[in-house]
Amino acid sequence: MQHLRALVVQAGNIGRFAKGRVQLSNIRRDLNATQRISYTLNCNFTTGRTMMVDTGATANQGPTIDVLPEKDDDGGYASGGWKSEDGRLSCGYSSFRGKRASMEDFYDVKASTIDEQTVCLFGIFDGHGGSRAAEFLKEHLFENLMKHPQFITDTKLAISLTYQQTDMDFLESEKDTYRDDGSTASTAVLVGNHLYVANVGDSRTVISKAGKAIPLSEDHKPNRSDERKRIESAGGIVMWAGTWRVGGVLAMSRAFGNRMLKQYVVAEPEIQEQEIDEEFELLVLASDGLWDVVPNEDAVSLAQSEEDPEAAARKLTETAFTRGSADNITCIVVKFHHHKADPASPQHD
Repeated sequence: MQHLRALVVQAGNIGRFAKGRVQLSNIRRDLNATQRISYTLNCNFTTGRTMMVDTGATANQGPTIDVLPEKDDDGGYASGGWKSEDGRLSCGYSSFRGKRASMEDFYDVKASTIDEQTVCLFGIFDGHGGSRAAEFLKEHLFENLMKHPQFITDTKLAISLTYQQTDMDFLESEKDTYRDDGSTASTAVLVGNHLYVANVGDSRTVISKAGKAIPLSEDHKPNRSDERKRIESAGGIVMWAGTWRVGGVLAMSRAFGNRMLKQYVVAEPEIQEQEIDEEFELLVLASDGLWDVVPNEDAVSLAQSEEDPEAAARKLTETAFTRGSADNITCIVVKFHHHKADPASPQHD
């Protein structure tokens, strides 16, 4: 088994890849970090974070390391970055509360080797009506997916079944409570050179391919003709209440949770598959706090303007805040570095 890479803490340097912390003086008081981000052992860690090693890993998967972002005492933000050992993949994330009174966005990033396949998983979970559903997805969705017996052999099927099973698990876990919150999920799963993007709700994943912004998910809105037909066929109604809503309540047509509307608001994901080639430059996953005010083309352009994906993620979230987003804002930027593998750096015991 590989030895754990040494961690490097780099604070306050916005231009370097693995910044531990940066001051955002103009908006710092409005931001709030409540997240955790987890990786598995075969990654090359360059962010300075507290770590916990899960030694209960399965035989074909390495142990899991949880990396906790720093948090400002007076309410701050969370951001960080990661780079694969071979240098072909890097990512950065940025998340903050924005103008909302509470934080309901969560995110997750994992990387591992399963059955000799390199696997990377990226996810954005935007809660509504409370944070519990989004937090549950962060804690369980990718763990459940990586344990699915068909994850490698039939990834698309495994994703679909895992999404729906995790939804049922969440509803079961909440059956004795009075809560009825829900969450979106937009995930990008990379198995070898195959990318699978799955979506439930109105978070979104967009890729840049040969310089062009291409959405790999379509928002699940109640007024989407196919979604409206599905809802009405199940006995539900779509009506205008400030925006189009299921039953006049929920402004999205698919979600995890939302027990009272579960007959109509399903957690079955729409999945798109792409093969990664040299035209793939980057992908952006984000909650609607970004997409409400930043079009797909702008998001790709802004992400391309920063070489460091963590700086790109921060630039996207700060731009959304500056443009007036009234929601929590969370995004992940993943960059592909074709034919740019770095020599393996020295390992440390």
